[in-house]
Amino acid sequence: MRETAYAKINLALHVRRRREDGYHEIATLFAFVDAGDELTARRSQCDELTLAGEFASQLADPFGNLVSEALTSLPHSGGLAITLEKNLPVSAGLGGGSADAGAVFRIVREEYGLPEDWRRRASRLGADVPACIDSIACIGRGTGAELEPVQHDLGGTAVLLVNPRVPLSTAAVFAAWDGEDRGPLPSGLASRIAAEGRNDLESPAISLCPEVAEVLAALRQTDATLVRMSGSGATCFALYRSTDAMREAAGRLASGHPDWWQMQGNLR
Repeated sequence: MRETAYAKINLALHVRRRREDGYHEIATLFAFVDAGDELTARRSQCDELTLAGEFASQLADPFGNLVSEALTSLPHSGGLAITLEKNLPVSAGLGGGSADAGAVFRIVREEYGLPEDWRRRASRLGADVPACIDSIACIGRGTGAELEPVQHDLGGTAVLLVNPRVPLSTAAVFAAWDGEDRGPLPSGLASRIAAEGRNDLESPAISLCPEVAEVLAALRQTDATLVRMSGSGATCFALYRSTDAMREAAGRLASGHPDWWQMQGNLR
């Protein structure tokens, strides 16, 4: 069994208010790239997890990450031995752990089926996990776990992800938000929401990690149709009219900033 944990990006992310429970009320347009971490699973006598890939060393506790937690949260007869190839940087605004958990849900769904309350179980693991299970473009409200369909007219769009290799704490970025409600998410097609929307976490992220501004500036010098930070950062993305334009931009950035991480793909 093999599943890709598709990288999550926020084409728009509007923060509306701080909640009394400590979380934030948001409205976001989730989208997913056709690349990410890779999970391979086989039946086993007990649950096992093996880590591999460029960013495996960033997962200090292999039994405390969302792959293990997702496995524990779902009933399944027998065990699953999973190898996680960690290709996405950690604490990067790409929902990497949530995407990994979503891939586990798909593996269990295929092999054993999911319990009726699987949505509640997914939400308990993290606000992004429900969206990452099917990994298709959608609107997220509340903490991000209340999902709505969207007219997705951006499927197949070429996208470039770039990260300065600086981890950013989601909690720290939200804490640095100025508390101003700048208005609701636009409505309509995904392309309109993305074009007219914004990411309210960009400024607080830049205040904590100035390298985000450098990545955004570099991407804006390419032939991109949209440049924005994803989630709480520090990963930024750029959309392009063609794969050739995206690859040209990727080559230019790799030459000028060889220390930056990047991933090429298309929106699902």
